[in-house]
Amino acid sequence: MTKLPSLPQQNPIFDDDESPYLFKDPGPNVSIVDLIHDYTPLRRENIKNSVAIPGTQEPGYSSVYRSTLFPNGLKHAFTSELDTVHSLFKNSVTNFGDDPGFGYRKYDYKTKTSAPEYSLITYNEINEMKLNYGAGLFFLLLSNPFKDSAKYESHAKIDSHVQNYKNYNAEDTSFIVTVFASNRWEWTLTDLTCSSFSVTSTSLYDTLGVESSKYILQLTESPVIVASKGHIKNLIDAKKDDPEALGHIISIISMDPLDKEDQYLFDAAESARIKLFDLNQVLQIGKLFPMQELPPTTDQVFAISFTSGTTGNNPKGVILTHKTAAAATVFNLTLVGHGRKWKSFSFLPLAHIYERAVSTFVLCYGGCVGYPRLNGSPLTLIEDLKIWKPHFMSNVPRILTKIEAAIKNATFESNSAVTRQLFSKVINYKLASQEEYDGAEGKHLIYDKFFISKLRSSIGFDNMQMTTTGSAPISASTIQFLKASLGIGISQGYGLTESFGGIAFSIPHESSPGGCGSCSVTCEMRIRELPEMGYHINDADGPRGELLLRGPQVTPGYYKNQEATDSAFDKDGWFYTGDVARISKTDGKLFIIDRVKNFFKLAQGEYITPEKVENHYLSNNPILTQCYTHGDPLKSYLVGVIGLERELCVQFLVEKCKVDINDLQTTEQILEYCNKFEIKKQILQYLNTNISDKLRGFEKLHNIYIEFEPLRIERNVVTPSLKLRRPIAKKFFSNQIDAMYSEGSLIRKERL
Repeated sequence: MTKLPSLPQQNPIFDDDESPYLFKDPGPNVSIVDLIHDYTPLRRENIKNSVAIPGTQEPGYSSVYRSTLFPNGLKHAFTSELDTVHSLFKNSVTNFGDDPGFGYRKYDYKTKTSAPEYSLITYNEINEMKLNYGAGLFFLLLSNPFKDSAKYESHAKIDSHVQNYKNYNAEDTSFIVTVFASNRWEWTLTDLTCSSFSVTSTSLYDTLGVESSKYILQLTESPVIVASKGHIKNLIDAKKDDPEALGHIISIISMDPLDKEDQYLFDAAESARIKLFDLNQVLQIGKLFPMQELPPTTDQVFAISFTSGTTGNNPKGVILTHKTAAAATVFNLTLVGHGRKWKSFSFLPLAHIYERAVSTFVLCYGGCVGYPRLNGSPLTLIEDLKIWKPHFMSNVPRILTKIEAAIKNATFESNSAVTRQLFSKVINYKLASQEEYDGAEGKHLIYDKFFISKLRSSIGFDNMQMTTTGSAPISASTIQFLKASLGIGISQGYGLTESFGGIAFSIPHESSPGGCGSCSVTCEMRIRELPEMGYHINDADGPRGELLLRGPQVTPGYYKNQEATDSAFDKDGWFYTGDVARISKTDGKLFIIDRVKNFFKLAQGEYITPEKVENHYLSNNPILTQCYTHGDPLKSYLVGVIGLERELCVQFLVEKCKVDINDLQTTEQILEYCNKFEIKKQILQYLNTNISDKLRGFEKLHNIYIEFEPLRIERNVVTPSLKLRRPIAKKFFSNQIDAMYSEGSLIRKERL
């Protein structure tokens, strides 16, 4: 393998390529905090591309690609002292002790209302609570009368934790704490507490379903669950219904305060051999019986994150060590924008790795994480944002497309001709300016002050600097429009639970968005060609095939599932993602284009890869929010189940189909019109026009069934992380599929 010249040689603060650390030892006169703030994110010109490493190509595989900044090695951590979640947060406490780390709206449990303003909790206060939390947790578990160390291994590990914690690793974890709640500061406090006492955590979430939740609890033998009050009765009942399978559960900690009115919960818990406490009680007990922290090693397991499979099988537990978490934090800080005193907003579920990784990195540079109101919903998001006014938040396409629709409705489609004219001029100027070169923000003193600022303020984006998007395809035009209309940067990324979130991000102000940017300094990638799917490593635009990952940011495997681990990794440690990617021939940027094995044959012998079809429809049609493509081997064309964005759908019906707005007042009325033959045909023709040059004729949809959100978790047709379960979706929509084939092609007279 030929060694490539590295860029940091001109800057003495970066360590050598071969070193696992980003920075050299700064010495006694330089703070690592200053290095992080002064030198991250890394310079745009150094990180926007990836480079192929000479001498690494093998038959059937592309060259290995790494960041152009460190082409000869991968980075594990900032320094040898900052290589665990515990050490990263401890460093923030030392340097930002009096600064706020959490922001939340106080909740009145009697009136069931949230305070009109955000309250703040400093790093010092978080740290003090963390110490008391850990001490109280251990005191209560060690003294728990229902603990049976002879029967349950997890209970025995409670007894021996202080003596053995340094020996834990990916193959032998501590006992496991389970978290079951929506996003709130107590969730993150639990995570931090576990990390500082060498305890592994995992999480449950509502959309997992009862059986999957029970499976996780049994597999992990978790003795303690930290939950919001609303989940406690169901947890107690679950143990009562199956005391043998869930006998290991001996403690529940309520994030919400418990009082005399909750005596029934205490009684029910006691009868199920469970000790129930609220978090305030645990903190008070920890004050009375203090305990020293038990700092983890890099090989200890920070968390086990369960992902549900697309085939409906039991969820797999992804092992995430402190090494993977530290590497993911390096990835985020080197690629994602940040600044001192920046506030983030934790909206996406903390139970999934995307938001968890973001919160971890925000708290390691002195930022402040703001949380939604208790019992909030997507409908209350804008009000929280208007009060909190964050600088940064992670996002997903379905949220961004809703924001896009709302802004267009207030500007381009306004009832006022003057408003339409003014905002069209402003936004089109911004669009043109931002396309000039990478990094162009298109700033304009007058436009930004009098027009863009109003749009920002209308959704609480007053201070917003940038947002990231991932988990699903997004239209490049949506990114371009939101960058222009809101004056923010948007990075599209790629990552997995198995990589503790993102391993690639595009730069925030990319002139031509659409890809996922370059590879992180903490991970390397390569392509395995898939000739049976038509993807080769010598394709004209760059190697195409299955994306493989390797590096410190990648999981060592799956919890108590050696079979899944063995099938996901090869002998050289490459992780097989199952995603089909293209790595650009010119600059090494990553594009996700398909899924492995998701292909079928039509009646005339054409092979179809449905995820490729769906991605093109979704990324080129902002009106689309969901798309499921089906092909029958006895038929010659595809049909699809699609979801439409409500406001854009109504606008299309009124403007393109001449439907009276008064006839579109309810969901039922709108969908009835959408699924009428002639209107459905118009919608499909519109969708096909936008992908006319991207798909071959037999890859286009010939008929569609329309809802606003057909692919819902409660229907079991998608996983909790919104990945499509094709076999289940096929069965669920069998009647609609049969009806579409009976109705025939809506475009058969068109020349495809």
